[in-house]
Amino acid sequence: MKDYQLAYDEIEQNIRKHPLCLLANDMRMPMNIGSLFRIADAFGVHKLYLCGSSPIPPSKKINKTARATVRSVDYEYREDALEAVNILKKEGYIIVSLEITKHSVDIQNFELQATDKVCLIIGAENGGVEQELLDTSDAVVHVPMFGQNSSMNVATATAVAVFEMIKNYI
Repeated sequence: MKDYQLAYDEIEQNIRKHPLCLLANDMRMPMNIGSLFRIADAFGVHKLYLCGSSPIPPSKKINKTARATVRSVDYEYREDALEAVNILKKEGYIIVSLEITKHSVDIQNFELQATDKVCLIIGAENGGVEQELLDTSDAVVHVPMFGQNSSMNVATATAVAVFEMIKNYI
């Protein structure tokens, strides 16, 4: 039998949500926000928090990359990211920042329990995760880099990190 690409209606849906949320702070590029919606939908992220200067739906530029996922992903806008983090901590979330720091852990070596609720903080494309958010984090993780550049697009790095994290839930 020859292999072929499946049509949309041939793909078996396995919809589920994991106890993982994303918090995007000051991510000014609407296309990256749209990509976060796609990532959240694809990997069963529980909720997306958009904070600070991050654009919010409705937005044609977000929709361009998000496609229909803006309708299927639960999201909330909070002006103050630190306030949102403190609320999530009170709700029992482990706060993890995605950033390369002196003491950050390779995402492949970051261990979670299947019952852990996690909030992954993502920062701006240029500035990264703000220091006050790093300071309140329970852990800081990074995606290992093997090329000449020390970073990748924030949405791409988020996809890698989320994929690694949900392995603990499935």
